[in-house]
Amino acid sequence: MKNFEDKKQKGLKVFSGQEDSKLITHLNSCVHCGLCAESCMYYLVTKDERYIPAKKVDLISSIYQRYCTFTGKYFPVLSKARELDEAAVAEMVDLLFGACTLCGRCTKHCSIGVDIGYVIKKGREMLTEMGYTPETLQSTVNAAIQSGNNMSIPESEFRDTLTWLEEDLRDEVNDPDASIPLNVPGKDILYTLNPREPKFFPLSISAMAKIFYAAKESWTLSTQMYDVTNYAYFTSNKDEAVTIAERLYNETVDMKAKRCVLAECGHGSRAFRWEAPNYLNKSFPFETMTSVELMAEYISKGRIKLDKSLNKEVMTLHDPCNLVREGGVIEPQRYVLKQAVENFIEMTPHGIDNYCCGGGGGQLAMSEYNERRMKTAEIKAEQIRKTGAKVVVTPCHNCVDQLMQIDNKFKLGVKVKTLSEVVADAIALE
Repeated sequence: MKNFEDKKQKGLKVFSGQEDSKLITHLNSCVHCGLCAESCMYYLVTKDERYIPAKKVDLISSIYQRYCTFTGKYFPVLSKARELDEAAVAEMVDLLFGACTLCGRCTKHCSIGVDIGYVIKKGREMLTEMGYTPETLQSTVNAAIQSGNNMSIPESEFRDTLTWLEEDLRDEVNDPDASIPLNVPGKDILYTLNPREPKFFPLSISAMAKIFYAAKESWTLSTQMYDVTNYAYFTSNKDEAVTIAERLYNETVDMKAKRCVLAECGHGSRAFRWEAPNYLNKSFPFETMTSVELMAEYISKGRIKLDKSLNKEVMTLHDPCNLVREGGVIEPQRYVLKQAVENFIEMTPHGIDNYCCGGGGGQLAMSEYNERRMKTAEIKAEQIRKTGAKVVVTPCHNCVDQLMQIDNKFKLGVKVKTLSEVVADAIALE
């Protein structure tokens, strides 16, 4: 019991020492209007009131009331204050980790602007401080900390993969000098990868290599630090998030690159481009941008030429939550698709109002919630089915994985591609 008391004190420290009053403000601001319920796919699919985002906020707020307010300390029944005991912890783990993708849709629809995603992340931080992060999710973070990438790919294996991809690139572009540069300092771009690419989706690497070749880009990959992901963002472990972010920062500086270009990964883009300057408490001496924006730049400046007739199938676009709703990268991918394909049709709804695919927030890593994750995917499956598209394009590898599982479970009969794969297919080489 003493061990749990020690853990509890660590968790409660999350409520103290706030430099601004953001958490306390949002914990006390919910007016229970119910709009967030209609925004959340977990509630829409199950109609289980436990999944309503406001209920999750209430759970965290009830613990705050119990330990941080006069009424809660001395008259807990009056303020609906709740003890932080093992039962509360179990409920928090199930709801905050197992029933939330941190998609941000509830926050966008909140009538008074409660940052529900921020509150959920602080709840996760409490659990992480207490040692209750789901082991399946934490193991992904551990792999990144220990090996430099979240799939523990050995450097020799990584190099071997790039070697045969380089050979294929030379054959495709009919140029024996075409290359995938490794560890070359002083290039304009240091490019990153989601480790899922060398492990499961090497064609995504080939696609970007072809795009770089066509654009005559000065670029390189690093064998020391190429992982764009940061799963500590999902566990809310700031120390581990700092460690991962700092490695990519240091590698970009050491390589003397002008730009760090982030591969197609929603949370990876958010964690490094928008969160890492806060983690590391410094501005970056290099430009950080997503590959989505870079491809749009290449097209608009005429650095690559596309023939949309090479992509005749009807295609639709899935918007990754962290890139679009939370990051504001909305139009570049649409501009690219309109230049690269003959038939592009939007989902309904789309853009910042699009539904999460269900794989975010660390859900893909937490196998214990697989059944629940795929249940919520009914909404996304129906969105895709209504478009009549034969190809679903998404600039995020976590989304790719989830969408492929959705296609298999709901028998949609679609192909799933990254944006770079679609662009590479449309490139007209001189």
